[in-house]
Amino acid sequence: MTNPTAVSFGYPDTRVAETDYWLVLVRPKQPTFGALVLICKEKAEAFSELSPAAFADLKVAVDGIERLLGKVVAYEKINYLMLMMVDRDVHFHVIPRYEGARVHEGRTFTDAGWPAAPALGVTVDLDSPAAAVLATLLAKDWSAA
Repeated sequence: MTNPTAVSFGYPDTRVAETDYWLVLVRPKQPTFGALVLICKEKAEAFSELSPAAFADLKVAVDGIERLLGKVVAYEKINYLMLMMVDRDVHFHVIPRYEGARVHEGRTFTDAGWPAAPALGVTVDLDSPAAAVLATLLAKDWSAA
């Protein structure tokens, strides 16, 4: 995998799961606990450039993400943000939304934007080892689901 967007988000160390057309990675800057990046493996810089197969496989990836984050984060809402301003490959920032806080590995994760738009500038920044630990935990829960 040489997708530049995946590399910019720490791939392969941040890998949670993979479908035929999509990568699921931990987002190192966590605006909420369990924030992910869903990256298409096809070379495309516009959503409309994806193949029908990639669109169909998006359902598989989203089902897995929502099952996983429902179990691990117990989110109340979930946001899929397709921004693609810095990293141009087709990808979504997946932000589980919740009231209150979640605690993981001694760190507290609040949803600073709740109940409005996500506050992407307010994050818990995971260093590479912490992001890899979270990815490993989530990958185990993905496999168990």
